[in-house]
Amino acid sequence: MASTDPATSLSSAAIGDLWDRVSGTQPVPAEWLVIVTGLVALAAVVPHSLWRLSRNAITIAHEGGHGLVALLTGRRLDGIRLHSDTSGLTVSAGKPTGIGMILTAAAGYTAPPLLGLGGAYLLAAHHITLLLWLATALLIAMLVMIRNAYGALTVILTGAAFLLISWLTEPGVQSVFAYLAVWFLLLGGVRPAFELQSKRRHGGAPDSDADQLSRLTHVPAAMWLFLFHAVSISSLIGGGRWLLGL
Repeated sequence: MASTDPATSLSSAAIGDLWDRVSGTQPVPAEWLVIVTGLVALAAVVPHSLWRLSRNAITIAHEGGHGLVALLTGRRLDGIRLHSDTSGLTVSAGKPTGIGMILTAAAGYTAPPLLGLGGAYLLAAHHITLLLWLATALLIAMLVMIRNAYGALTVILTGAAFLLISWLTEPGVQSVFAYLAVWFLLLGGVRPAFELQSKRRHGGAPDSDADQLSRLTHVPAAMWLFLFHAVSISSLIGGGRWLLGL
């Protein structure tokens, strides 16, 4: 009669429990609490004094979007830098023109709202723990490509927050944190395109993503700005409906 190694059985059971925890569903907060998390996220986006700090999280998503799409389109990702003024830089190598470069350049301003939209979909399906773990995994993957100290510190602190919340807190706290993070991506994803539009109106940001895309495609930068606005506002509307259960 074959015997089962207790250590193997224990390890298999632990992995099974972990998988059930990550892939399972969790209770969502009450509707009033969902609204409150949205208002808190809005309060972190609208006042300029708070936005100067909270915008760092949007920059992480922005530069992470550039990096992820660069890899998906076959480019070589050389590194990502995040700066204390909330700017960032993603460097990739490959063909300087073509669809891969275009998609990589377009991914920055569209990444935060689209990540928020994906997060809203997971929350609507009650996959709160899965969302938190996916966010942690993406931040860990991004950390490998960070090339400056401030950027590494920002990503480590953000990833640590997601990991600690998902691992150490009860489901109610996890759900509030997850809804707050997704609302922030949706709301915070709208403001950067308006800021870029304002800078360009006053002659600033001559080498912005929209201007790079214009040079790559011979389509006016204003049209790319329109795309950024359309993606962010549409994501906010769609994601907001999912979060509110409409």
